[in-house]
Amino acid sequence: MPYTSIVLVKQVPDTHNIHGDVMKEDGTINRAALPAIFNPEDLNALEMALQVKERYGGTVTVLTMGPATAAEVLRDALYRGADRVILLSDRRFAGADTLATSYTLARAIEKIGAFDLIFCGRQAIDGDTAQVPPQVAEKLGIPQITYAETIVQLDANEIVVERALLLGKEIVKCTLPCLLTVVSTANTPRPPSVRKMIEYKLAATPLEYPTLLQQWREFESVEKLDAYLAARNLKIPVWTADDLPVDHARLGLNGSPTQVYKVNYVVLETTESKEIPANAEGIAALMHELVKEYIVG
Repeated sequence: MPYTSIVLVKQVPDTHNIHGDVMKEDGTINRAALPAIFNPEDLNALEMALQVKERYGGTVTVLTMGPATAAEVLRDALYRGADRVILLSDRRFAGADTLATSYTLARAIEKIGAFDLIFCGRQAIDGDTAQVPPQVAEKLGIPQITYAETIVQLDANEIVVERALLLGKEIVKCTLPCLLTVVSTANTPRPPSVRKMIEYKLAATPLEYPTLLQQWREFESVEKLDAYLAARNLKIPVWTADDLPVDHARLGLNGSPTQVYKVNYVVLETTESKEIPANAEGIAALMHELVKEYIVG
């Protein structure tokens, strides 16, 4: 049986490059001051959705909320095998905490339509709250399975999942539709496909048209560029607040009761060392630990 999957992803600032200009006066992150990356565990969520598609059939739609630059993670998702991508972008979404973010995402999912599974990374590295996916599930009125590591069984009406907990594993059963938050140990995300990178290299949102017109001088107007991309399924749709059935008072900074008061810069001092064996096994173990701790990769 084919399954309709939605994957929630996020473009996040690379928190390994924190410096003094990272916060703005209103308590939000100065994202322009940090390089942006695909949230690591969202890649694991995308990989799990793609594996479901490959095994059972169906479609994978990737949804993100952010500024125009967030289209980069959507193109990356297309390169890896997503069927459809959507960008939620509106100045009225800016400054959202987890409550406002989950509200906007839930309304966008309702606009997408019927689905079987929603996949999310366990948490984003910029906020580290792990609150948005559970809040989305609550607002949609569907069950959720957090810390999902392996899909043990999947049929028309239910899913069986093995969860990775601090002190062991747990196997749970859940009816569909449901939401899963995926941990980093669930899989190894596939790299972008060269064939799909060629296929989707021109994929763009209307927000990027002014820049593209400067690069592609053969297009004389926005209308011609838009028609060219739309005819080739390369136009990435952008949904604003006006495209969603939302209460505008619940969006963005105005709809966010939680704000960051202060950021402390913590310097970790090591008091012990670890000896790495000078062999292939030692190097492999070191690289695994560095990747797991988000130091590299």
